[in-house]
Amino acid sequence: MESLSSSLKKKATEQHYRAEVMIAGEQLRLRLHDGKLIKDRRFHLRTYPNCFVAKELTDWLVEHKEAPDRETAIRLMQKLMDHYIIHHVCDEHSDYKDAKLLYRFRKDDGTFPLSKDVKVFLRGQSLYEKLVSVEQSILKVREENSVKYQRTFLGSEMIDWLMQEGEVENRQEAVELGRALLEHGIIQHVSNRHHFFDSDILYHFWINFRRRRRLTELLNENSARALSESPDSPFCLRKLNPEPGNTSFLSVQTNKEIKVVSAVRRSSITSLSGNSNTYFSAPPTLVFPPVAECNPKSVLKRPVTTEELLSPGAPYVKKTLTIVGDAVGWGFVVRGGRPCHIQAVDPGGPAAAAGMKVCQFVFSVNGVYVLHLDYQTISSLIMTGPRTLVMEVMEAIE
Repeated sequence: MESLSSSLKKKATEQHYRAEVMIAGEQLRLRLHDGKLIKDRRFHLRTYPNCFVAKELTDWLVEHKEAPDRETAIRLMQKLMDHYIIHHVCDEHSDYKDAKLLYRFRKDDGTFPLSKDVKVFLRGQSLYEKLVSVEQSILKVREENSVKYQRTFLGSEMIDWLMQEGEVENRQEAVELGRALLEHGIIQHVSNRHHFFDSDILYHFWINFRRRRRLTELLNENSARALSESPDSPFCLRKLNPEPGNTSFLSVQTNKEIKVVSAVRRSSITSLSGNSNTYFSAPPTLVFPPVAECNPKSVLKRPVTTEELLSPGAPYVKKTLTIVGDAVGWGFVVRGGRPCHIQAVDPGGPAAAAGMKVCQFVFSVNGVYVLHLDYQTISSLIMTGPRTLVMEVMEAIE
């Protein structure tokens, strides 16, 4: 059986580090948008959208303990520039300067290079999120040679799953996909000795996409293996204990997990469509001790039936919301069933920007009538749908 060459191991490690930089950069971008450091700015009679001032960001990194000092903060931002995550708004500076200069994340202006390597990375993210978001995931904690590994799967098991989910058309295509993921540092043989095969060899996801990164991790390119073995971040979206009946609540704790998910066209490792991420999802199979519920009670003042919503003259108005998901998701929580309602809305998320509010009732999702469906079914519709989510909601007339 083919063993991994030293050159292939080196390539996978380099790609793995590149993936870690992309994830850390995206998590930082979302935090800066949340903190309003990224905004439209005017300079010399021209407006530069979605940018930040380098000096302000350096201050922020030190204040938020993302860097111990300004020198380290500059090195960290230079890492992001070197990996085409950020750039000067006019591309007049190739290095990051701790000054009153405007820089921008390439994802915010559409200049992020969507190379073949990036597409493989995005495909890996999509598969990972799909695998950890199902009840009976093939990803499990397994032991080999007295060492326990997380997020593991057998090669043949992964191929079966890919075909079952329609991600590939045949086993050969699945093997090619597995090999691409391994060569890009996304999955790995647990002992890092073998390439990907349709066999009972044990592999694991080398990248833990749900772990919250600290920027200072990027300064040590040799720490990739140790970092990827860290447990899921406490910034974690978890399914809490269901209440009696057919409802359960998915809440985002104060230590919210950063999710980075992008979907790609099935049966292709080089074609990209859009994100299919969700702010709510089924829980990972590998869970850690649950955290306390932050909002277990319904926000509704009283139960409302579907018949009441649809009755002539009812004090409700229907609205259509178009929500473009970002790397965290769409930014809302659904609860209940028949009808489902909006339980929580992230004030800094895409849903809030589109006009979503708590207590609205979900009428349709991407053209599918859902008033008669429960929360789990609606979750599935959203998770398997496109990045751009079109929802009709019914809101009480004040």
